[in-house]
Amino acid sequence: MTTVAEQSHHKLRTVDLAYIGLFSTLMMIGANITSFAPFMVVGSVPITLQTFFAILAGLILGSKKGALACTVYMCIGLAGAPVFARFGGGFGQILSPTFGFIVTFILAAFIAGLIIERSATKKSYVLAALIATAINYLLGTNWMYFAYKLWANAPEGFTYKMAWLWMMPPLPKDIFLAVFAGIFGYRVQKVLKIIPVK
Repeated sequence: MTTVAEQSHHKLRTVDLAYIGLFSTLMMIGANITSFAPFMVVGSVPITLQTFFAILAGLILGSKKGALACTVYMCIGLAGAPVFARFGGGFGQILSPTFGFIVTFILAAFIAGLIIERSATKKSYVLAALIATAINYLLGTNWMYFAYKLWANAPEGFTYKMAWLWMMPPLPKDIFLAVFAGIFGYRVQKVLKIIPVK
């Protein structure tokens, strides 16, 4: 038999919905930096702050709510709102070679939150952010490669190595932001205490 406290723990409170909405909005903003700085597009991959905010969502909100924030962001974009990179939107975005990165934001947030829910040290926060970044790169880049090979118009001479070479320019930025997200998330969590640590 569950208590009222245990039942309410599984329900989304108003403040939870506010945090989820906040991070969904932050991802929308982070996605469209390239609209103001076109030089931040390398190959066909926009350099954005989506990964940073997705990971931060997991670190601050926890696995389920962090993943939910990223899912809300994805659904808003698929519904037609221009919230993806370069103000893209609509269900047709699923066919975009870079859509895999959007899908992996959900997993990255979930994994980052899952790690923190088991260990809330500063080292764990940084490690969780780095692991989440690695997941985003690994799955997103492979999705992009197979998308170009199976249904998208691949550039001439496109190879698996080329797909990874496209990811090298934003890698230092994302590693730096992952470390920053870990440190920042740790400090924010000590104040907000949103995640119940086991």
